[in-house]
Amino acid sequence: MCDDMSNFLGDLNFCPECGNVLPLPATQDTVRCPRCSFSIPVGEFTGQEMQSTVMFNPVEQSPVTLEHEEDYELKGPVIDRHCSRCNKEGMIYHTRQMRSADEGQTVFFTCIHCRYQEKEDS
Repeated sequence: MCDDMSNFLGDLNFCPECGNVLPLPATQDTVRCPRCSFSIPVGEFTGQEMQSTVMFNPVEQSPVTLEHEEDYELKGPVIDRHCSRCNKEGMIYHTRQMRSADEGQTVFFTCIHCRYQEKEDS
């Protein structure tokens, strides 16, 4: 591996030439980038430890239940989207495959303020 010619700085999980994620080492002697011609000997990965972290919205940001609505809490990722009913920003979404497998998914949005629901076919 030639570090002085690399375009990207980072760890061994990413190609130093194009920045693409490198595949996990397998039974071959080298790991090849699927995007460019970069390759690295598998021995370079000896002793490397893979670690990842998933961050969720803090509990403080979870919307509280409305007094006049059902007694359950809205759950899901909050995005910056304006509600078409109350025009406030902040909606929770989830997706479902409602149509055939070769069609796009349907995205359901729920306003965290007034609980108005919208759907969008993608």
